[in-house]
Amino acid sequence: MGFFATFSKENIRHSLYFMQRMMAYFRPYRLRIVLSVLAMGIVALCTAYSAFLVKPALDEIFINKDEQALKTIPLLVILVFALKGFFRVMQTYHMQFCALKVLERLRNELYAKILRLPMAFFEQSQVGMLMSRIVNDVNLIRNSIPEIVMLFRHVLTMLALIFVAFYRDPYLSCWALIVLPLALGPVVYFGRKLRKLARRNQEKIADISTILQEIFSSIKVVKAFSTEKSEEKRFQVQNGKLVRIAVKGMFYNAMSSPVMEFIGAIGMGLVIFYGGLQVIQGNSTPGTFFSFLTAMMMLYEPFKRISKSNMILQRALAGAERVFDIMDSEEIKEEEQGEKEFAPVFKELCFDQVSHWYQGSSEYALRDINLTIHSGERVAMVGPSGAGKTTLVNLIPRFYPYGQGQISLNDTPLEAYTLESLRRNIGIVSQETILFNTSIRDNITYGLGEVDQVELEEICRVAYALDFIRQLPNGFETVIGERGVKLSGGEKQRLTIARALLKNPPLLILDEATSALDTESERTVQRALENLMQKRTSIVIAHRLSTVHSADRILVMEKGRIIDSGTHRELLDRCGLYLKLYQMQFQDDPVN
Repeated sequence: MGFFATFSKENIRHSLYFMQRMMAYFRPYRLRIVLSVLAMGIVALCTAYSAFLVKPALDEIFINKDEQALKTIPLLVILVFALKGFFRVMQTYHMQFCALKVLERLRNELYAKILRLPMAFFEQSQVGMLMSRIVNDVNLIRNSIPEIVMLFRHVLTMLALIFVAFYRDPYLSCWALIVLPLALGPVVYFGRKLRKLARRNQEKIADISTILQEIFSSIKVVKAFSTEKSEEKRFQVQNGKLVRIAVKGMFYNAMSSPVMEFIGAIGMGLVIFYGGLQVIQGNSTPGTFFSFLTAMMMLYEPFKRISKSNMILQRALAGAERVFDIMDSEEIKEEEQGEKEFAPVFKELCFDQVSHWYQGSSEYALRDINLTIHSGERVAMVGPSGAGKTTLVNLIPRFYPYGQGQISLNDTPLEAYTLESLRRNIGIVSQETILFNTSIRDNITYGLGEVDQVELEEICRVAYALDFIRQLPNGFETVIGERGVKLSGGEKQRLTIARALLKNPPLLILDEATSALDTESERTVQRALENLMQKRTSIVIAHRLSTVHSADRILVMEKGRIIDSGTHRELLDRCGLYLKLYQMQFQDDPVN
């Protein structure tokens, strides 16, 4: 479909909107764009003037045999192509610099926006799609302004060439360009440079993709520790390195074509000089030389480039549509929060007639929850899969907004608190251990900054992690691989317990923290959890009832409701579901 093809009003409106949105990102670089446009005009004029020089070259040198023209016109040809090459580099460099800076800004803004979206968005989106939006779609947008400028340059070049053609000879209307054999030296040099930079560029893209995959797949930890700002900075550092590599590659890429053209211009000047000398000496005729000079048509290249520019612009618009669908969407909103800072003193957590359902589902995940948890209390939750236990605790750090009722913390609605202050004072240890591909030290201190080594070792000792850390080749500096693949399940879980201990939250949530471990690892982790729960308010979700005997209160949940609560002995005596769960796990043991 051509650039001037007929569109529907709706398509035109959308295209203009996305074009305006893209242009807004280039406004801070207006001066560079103006310089690029001026350079573009000079390049177009030099192209046309090079065709204009054909006539004096033929008439004065080959026909009139003017020796003075023989000395000046070849130099003029070389000068014109030198100017053309210089201003083409200027135009390309300034436009691509603007494009790369816009690319950097767009990636940073889109990443920051996605990082602050609710958990529900990530559950409905594929990580690969999000990475594609940031890495690939944004990259398409950067070509929009440069290609528009290039489009005008090609049009201007064509008009100038057509004017010269008709001015010289309205019947022939064609021009020639001598193509000299390829100069191998510049090709090899620039090829080696560009290949090296392209490899580094791809490696850095791979690094960024790894960061994106880690953060988006571990978004619950990021939100629980409120490290959105630090993750933004981490991403911006890597993105800045990628841009610096790309700027170098762009410079060499921009230089290669003008250098080759300049070498060709020198060859062209020599050809004119030699051919003219042959004509003057009577060894050749002007017609023979003219047929050689007109072997290629100068008008073909800009005509071909107009079509290519249109295709690039269409891809840029498609990328803009996908990117701005997220950035400008009224439906995709960042997490809402209050302005009150939560002081790290836990008094009371109250659920008052709380009901919740997940987006897109008509069934209640929680219904009419009434619950009060007091300071220092250890509350356990049991029930079959799908009873709503994890959903209930996920409402406390506001991973999901609840549908009905009210949750209050210290007599203040949860939504009145800032997300950072709320989540920094809630510790979460879940069945899924989420670790990053960095050192053990960085994993334990995640979101907490620098920590004294003595304090760090004491925390790890309490978490029963110090002994195995010391046995590793590099101790606390050991890199554990993506998602901690180099550690056992028990070792990974003890690191997350150490992380929670170091965070020192007044409220602790344990979501089946030992259910995926073998018996030996479970015993070690359970001792670490006991240390973690000391002097804290704790909410424990347990699949194995043996881990909740010591709880102050056990809540029995079924189908999104709390159907009973009490101590272990009380529930055995009066709650049929609890007794059934107990007998399923301890059917060979007498009820005690």
